[in-house]
Amino acid sequence: MGTRLILHGISKKRHDRPSDYLFRDISAEVGEGERVAVIGTSGQGKTTLLRILARLDRPDEGELRLHGKSADGWKPQEWRKKICYVAQQPVMLPGSVEENLQTVSRLHGTPFDRGLAERSMAALGLEGLDWSKQGGDLSGGEKQRTALVRAMLLQPDVMLLDEVTASLDPGSKRAAERLLVDWSQSGGASLVWITHDLEQAAQTSDSVWFMDEGRLMESALTAEFFRGPSTEQARRFISRPDREREEY
Repeated sequence: MGTRLILHGISKKRHDRPSDYLFRDISAEVGEGERVAVIGTSGQGKTTLLRILARLDRPDEGELRLHGKSADGWKPQEWRKKICYVAQQPVMLPGSVEENLQTVSRLHGTPFDRGLAERSMAALGLEGLDWSKQGGDLSGGEKQRTALVRAMLLQPDVMLLDEVTASLDPGSKRAAERLLVDWSQSGGASLVWITHDLEQAAQTSDSVWFMDEGRLMESALTAEFFRGPSTEQARRFISRPDREREEY
């Protein structure tokens, strides 16, 4: 498995206290087809880190490299064709469901893969959704699943997923997990997935990034991490109940 994305010394200062760092000196790699679970308590900057990887935000220090080339050597549009970010709160663009699904083909001048769109929507339990319905009129869960399919139609090398199943019912959540893992395994897409669900992290990822105290405390294979974290912070984190884990 070759290396696809490299983070070297990525740091970000706090907006409210520019003299302090939200996180500092994060160095890691994402391999081809690798699925990475990003975990840690709220306030560690996990979303900010993903936004930096998508070039929607800028680091204060450090460098990103994609396919061996520095981010500065990529045009932003070309970078975002390779690396796609899916937010926790889905955004539906003006227009119908079908127009939302066609966004990628319109932006990049590529054919719309209706078959892939239909199969992916069906895999997420949306086979009966009326594509002429306005995107803004969908329920929260329908918006999240449609936004996920819309991103998948870009066929990026790296998908950045920010708690994308947090608002879904259990059945839809499992369907999304299966679809994403199958898609990664069959097509080689890399996934970097923020989640507070440790069961999800254990079942869907190859490796884990654990963030705490403004640092990347651990980067380990998933089985090794859950068998025995190397830091006391991670041991406390995985031993706490869900609500306490998010707050501590």
